[in-house]
This record gives sequence, C-alpha cells and structure tokens, in this order.
Amino acid sequence: MSALPAISPPPFDPPYPTKGARFAPGDTVRVKKGAAPGHMRTPWYLRGRTGRIERVCGDFANPEELAYRRDGLPARPLYRVRFTMAEVWGNGAERARDTIDAEIFEHWLEPADAP
Repeated sequence: MSALPAISPPPFDPPYPTKGARFAPGDTVRVKKGAAPGHMRTPWYLRGRTGRIERVCGDFANPEELAYRRDGLPARPLYRVRFTMAEVWGNGAERARDTIDAEIFEHWLEPADAP
C-alpha cells in the first residue's frame, strides 16, 4: 500500500445530522471483505482496501434495506473515504498517488488495525 495522504477535517459540520459516528476525518479504515446476500452499496473493488475518512456525511437510512421496501432504520452513519490508486489497483496503478473517494456506510468499515 502506498502512503495515504493526510486529510484535514472539512471546515464545516456535516450537512446532515449524525448521532455518534464511530470514525472521524483523518481516521484510517479498512472496508470489510464480507459478502452479503442481495443488494449491496459497497463496491467490490474496495473491499479489503484501506483508506482515510475524508468526512462524515451524516446519518441516512440503509439503502441495502430500502432496496427491499423496508424502512432502512435505524439510520446509519455515511462516510466519504479516500483511497489511493496504488491501494485500489496495486502495482498496476498508472498514477499511484491519485485518489478516489467513495461514500461508504459505517457497517462496511472497520479500523485499519482490526484483526
């Protein structure tokens, strides 16, 4: 993995309220590798990859539940996570230091140092 770029918290509060987000801007996280049946909102190519929280977007209904006409509650924290191209694509990355941001719900994230 290439070094993750430093991230400063955005100079504003999340645009939507959040109740107890587990992660904060600058935290290093890993996208869980697990699979779940049905509709999933986390890209396969990011599973198992490490990135940094760029911002907390707020709490939202879980789209994996909404897809089945359920209420999606309780609302879950949504984060914007930044990954380097080297982290996502490995040695094949054309521009290893470029980044990609993805919005990922908290239940798909774990601390980067989790076993």
